[in-house]
Amino acid sequence: MSLRRWRAQTRMELALVSRNGESLLLTLALPVMILVFFSVVDVLPTGSIGGDPVDFLAPGVLALAVMSSALVNLAIGTGFDRQYGVLKRLGATPLTRLELLAAKVAVVLIVEAVQLTILVLVGVALGWSPGTGLILVVLGSLLATVGFAGIGLTLAGTLPGLVALAAANGLYFVLLLSSGMIIPLDELPDSARPLLRLLPSTALADIAHGAVGVNSGLGARPWLVLLVWGLVAPLVAARLFTWEPAR
Repeated sequence: MSLRRWRAQTRMELALVSRNGESLLLTLALPVMILVFFSVVDVLPTGSIGGDPVDFLAPGVLALAVMSSALVNLAIGTGFDRQYGVLKRLGATPLTRLELLAAKVAVVLIVEAVQLTILVLVGVALGWSPGTGLILVVLGSLLATVGFAGIGLTLAGTLPGLVALAAANGLYFVLLLSSGMIIPLDELPDSARPLLRLLPSTALADIAHGAVGVNSGLGARPWLVLLVWGLVAPLVAARLFTWEPAR
């Protein structure tokens, strides 16, 4: 692996992300708007958990930001790169597949660092006090990023670009509403909770709420869930991903 080629590809990928208005809306603007709006306007059923709405929403939105970058944004960007033959053309250059994927992961981590910094600052401005538990959130986010990236690359590497776009956005909103990020799991049907707790989005939300939210304590279950997804999802992506454009 050439660090020079990796750095050059990372700079290019980062420039493309920064110029993409839809990407910036999804990864930066939307999480901030959700955090501010639902913290100020008391319309979500968060009263049963106690504390101010921001105390519940801020950890959940941190998890949402990680999912938007590592799953949705990666799936859409890579899916269209594959559909338009960009990946195939890059394959004819000295850039290796490992360097390309490493560059994409590096950009995801950079974007997540910016997201988390902005959201923490906005949360503090709204009256949230995260404390030292942010370290656990960062660790959980790193582990979740691997699983989310595996899911995103599976979508990007198996579906046509527009289908990957629709699937990623649909999955985003389903997980947003069902993973305890902005709506407490206690408000969802009892029969659905055991299944929802097996999702990586729910596991990351549980870690965030347990570390810097209103919930007390942090069990091993969400870490184990993220570990399994972090192992299985990339293997599935590696097995199913095709570099040729979908027909």
